[in-house]
Order: sequence, then structure tokens, then C-alpha cells
Amino acid sequence: MEEDLSLFSINSLKSMEVIDISTGARMGYIKDFVVDCDGEKVESVIIPYGKVSFFAKDSYVEVPWDKIYKIGVDVILVEGEEYMDKE
Repeated sequence: MEEDLSLFSINSLKSMEVIDISTGARMGYIKDFVVDCDGEKVESVIIPYGKVSFFAKDSYVEVPWDKIYKIGVDVILVEGEEYMDKE
């Protein structure tokens, strides 16, 4: 069976909204990536949550790459219910 090896740029991934597939909740947009340089792979994605302001401490959720279910045309579907409990 042939794998679908679609390629995405970092900018296109950061412009896609992240959705939790178990609840349908909007988690936000990817702010950053955690990369394993030795293994040459993305370990996780960083998604900010809560109120964002100039004086507020940065709050974020780190979702492991293996929890990403599907990358679509304009959304990224993740198994993220356990991460949404942090809000």
C-alpha cells in the first residue's frame, strides 16, 4: 500500500486551526514546534491557550506529534481532549 506523503510548509501548518476530534473544540493555532534534531523529526506542536496579553505569562499546550490524527486543507485534527483540560 502506498503512503500519502504530502508535504506542508511550516507557515501553512501555522495558519491551520487545530481541532480536537473527540470534542470538536477549537484548540487554536500552532505557535511553535519541538524538533528532535538528531532524529530529524517533529516531536510535538506548541499551541497557546487562554488570554494572551502583553503582561500575561505565556500559557501553552504541548501536543505530541503522534496525537495528530489528520492534516487537512485548512485544519489539523488532533486527539487533544486530555490537553484541553488545562484551560
